[in-house]
Amino acid sequence: MKQAPLTQVKDDLSKYLRMAEKENIVITRHGKPAGVLIGFESEEDWFEYRLENDPAFLKRIEKARQNLKSGKGVRIEDLPA
Repeated sequence: MKQAPLTQVKDDLSKYLRMAEKENIVITRHGKPAGVLIGFESEEDWFEYRLENDPAFLKRIEKARQNLKSGKGVRIEDLPA
């Protein structure tokens, strides 16, 4: 993970967006981490990021896990091929 000062990122955002497609960039302010620039190489990467950070989706996953633990539902491994 690379680090870059905010002043440099502001001056050359396009460059840092291209870099962020390969690895996250920690943006620093006064030498301290202030944020992270995350790039996406493809639409699929963007879609996956949105799912992983969607509270409604995460809530459904948690509910499904709880159902499995309580004996409700069917594990995907147990579905017929």
